[in-house]
Amino acid sequence: MKDSLVLKNITKRFADVLALESVCFTLRRGEIHALLGENGAGKTTLMNILYGLVRPDSGEISVRGENCWMHSPLDALAQGIGMVHQHFMLVPTMTVAENIILGQEPTKGPYLLYNEAERLIEQVSEEFGLEVQPNRQVWQLSVGEQQRIEIIKILYRNADILILDEPTAVLTPPEVISLFKTLKSLTDIGKSVVFITHKLSEVMAISDRVTVLRKGRVQGTVISCESNEKELAHLMVGRDVVFSTSSHENMSGDIVASIQQLSANGDHGKLALADIDLDLRAGEIVGVAGVDGNGQGELAQVLAGLRKKLSGNIYIKEQEIVDTNPATQISHGVAYVPSDRKALGVALDLSLLTNSVLKNHNIEPYSRRGILQHSTIRKFTEGLVNDYDIRCPSVEGSVHTLSGGNLQKLILAREISSAPSLLIVEQPTRGLDVGATETIRNLLLEQRDQGAAILLISTDLDEVLTLSNRVVVMYEGSIVYESSSKVFNRDEIGLAMAGFKTTHKEQVVE
Repeated sequence: MKDSLVLKNITKRFADVLALESVCFTLRRGEIHALLGENGAGKTTLMNILYGLVRPDSGEISVRGENCWMHSPLDALAQGIGMVHQHFMLVPTMTVAENIILGQEPTKGPYLLYNEAERLIEQVSEEFGLEVQPNRQVWQLSVGEQQRIEIIKILYRNADILILDEPTAVLTPPEVISLFKTLKSLTDIGKSVVFITHKLSEVMAISDRVTVLRKGRVQGTVISCESNEKELAHLMVGRDVVFSTSSHENMSGDIVASIQQLSANGDHGKLALADIDLDLRAGEIVGVAGVDGNGQGELAQVLAGLRKKLSGNIYIKEQEIVDTNPATQISHGVAYVPSDRKALGVALDLSLLTNSVLKNHNIEPYSRRGILQHSTIRKFTEGLVNDYDIRCPSVEGSVHTLSGGNLQKLILAREISSAPSLLIVEQPTRGLDVGATETIRNLLLEQRDQGAAILLISTDLDEVLTLSNRVVVMYEGSIVYESSSKVFNRDEIGLAMAGFKTTHKEQVVE
């Protein structure tokens, strides 16, 4: 099998930080090559160098046997290299066709040959099984459809080397299956794919080979079918990684929170929650599955007191909560870990000391007669840092210096330090590497075993199925599926996430 691409001894520094050190990477014609590594391992930097977004300090790049340098993405595209970024580069108010041809419009003199463009798009679409409607506006499309546009946009420019950065992060299981079929069809005709992901199960399912980076250095390249998830995780973090799992046995106790006929608007004034009924019990993790934007965030915000309800009732330990606000919810034992940890979870410019007591700085023992007890706050914060292995230069430093995993550990440590009755957690491991993911998931299971009721909201279906005792699926603001079975039906859950009706909705028996 011929090499489509060779990166040799790529080194890159950012000031005093060595991002890549003598990295070698080979992509063969017709293969899917997965690129793995912890956050900050250098994966994105390496691909940005290949795509012309970053200049390396030293090293060589060879495409189809010829040495070349990528001074910009235009150089990369000229070499047949295309990249689908994790956050799509589409103009929502433009049509599918307009987005695809943008920057490479077919013209004749001063005239745009729009019909010719549509014909070419349909030709690419049919050839690779990527169904699109050229005249639809992008804002009307699902996430999976938008991803197809990004892939067509690359193929329209005749790319035969595709870089996909976290391509399944926001897809439903049926959309993931569809994407994998597309990638296989592309490699069958000789195109090559670099597949960047945090999900080890997907690496094993789709890739031919895997290269693992750790701290800017290559730890090894293995043939996927000759390896396993345990070996790959060890290469990523330098130690064995053990994920505890839910027993899926319903060991739950009394109802901690009861939601009845709950409705609420979203940010744009449209109905985001429609008549939600859900009970949350002590010692149980209820996982909420669904594609982003189907009401999960609004549900969490209402329960945390950050969003007003339109109608319905919320009971915490049998007491009705009429006026939901953060202070009221905190006083009733509700803790909240938001999906946007930087915007809602912490005050970025303030220290770890301040952030650790944001919720309870005005009560004893952290405050007495309106005066902050600094020695007590320091002792508490240092305890969190030690107990939860939060790696930071100093508790006096601002939290914006923390990595994503350490920031998430700080927020979760703060929330569970008050022994909450109800813990609401959104996207707890999104963007985190396998080591931080292991820590966060085990902390959630410990809280469940200590009697907390946990509402887990995640777009990672594997995470939901691994941790949950019970699963509900939200679609367009409603709960459309519920199961408390010992063995969850992945196919039914995936279909429910995509909006297809299923006949299964099992209720919890009192």
